[in-house]
Amino acid sequence: MKTSAMTRRRFGGQLLAAGAAGALGCGRASKPQPVALQLYTLRDLMQQDFTGVLEKVAEIGYDAVEFAGYGGLGAAEVMKRLEELGLRCAGTHEGFERLSDALDQTLEFNAAIGNRYIICPAMPGQWRGSGTDGFRAFGEQLNRIGEKVKAAGMQLCYHNHDFEFVKEGDQLLIDALFGVCDPDLVKAEVDVYWVQRGGQDPAQFIRRLGDRVALLHMKDMAGDAQKSFAPVGTGVMDMASIVAAGREIGVEWYVVEQDQTQRPPLDAVEISLKNMRALLKA
Repeated sequence: MKTSAMTRRRFGGQLLAAGAAGALGCGRASKPQPVALQLYTLRDLMQQDFTGVLEKVAEIGYDAVEFAGYGGLGAAEVMKRLEELGLRCAGTHEGFERLSDALDQTLEFNAAIGNRYIICPAMPGQWRGSGTDGFRAFGEQLNRIGEKVKAAGMQLCYHNHDFEFVKEGDQLLIDALFGVCDPDLVKAEVDVYWVQRGGQDPAQFIRRLGDRVALLHMKDMAGDAQKSFAPVGTGVMDMASIVAAGREIGVEWYVVEQDQTQRPPLDAVEISLKNMRALLKA
């Protein structure tokens, strides 16, 4: 259960967010924009203490989490922990094999934890290496899965990396993918770091996709030669323009993620949340 210390910290986080009004889209003008954390960022810690790390995420002040695994817990136990900690489920990353071979069980689990967005985290290599034809074929696979996800009352999304921003002829491969995908069946979780790493402007890309974008993965890029991952607001990316673009198109969730951290991961995600709250107040 929540400790009194945790309650105080979450109350403090709510006060920080209280000024984040403005035209946030989707009927949220009078409410703070919620911020979620992709738990992959804390994967090493969660292997040691899954529920303890969830509690720390709640203490820091996140409104929700996006799962990338469940620590061996069943759906009822996951939902119980979320309710105890005052967290919501913003989405789940489910590998393509689970979406393809165990979709019914995946849908049942996600319905039981109150999830709306099921996200395919990456394109398997069998399609990735086949250029435009492979991307289009994969898009058809996503349509097939997305139709069943939609029928179950949820929404399928695709999460990009940078390889989708290679051009074949005059077309970006990601445009070949989304050109095939039915926009009602397959929406986008745009990872802004990978868009920039792929040579595109994240804010422009978000606006181009428009209401097809359901979630944004918010991660920053350090100014080093390796273009390392950085906490939101500490790197070289124009996060203010990205947040503005998300507001314009009515994105539902801003989801902090940092694939690798140079500092303790919990410190990194706390910095990212603090800076996200400030960006959302602007």
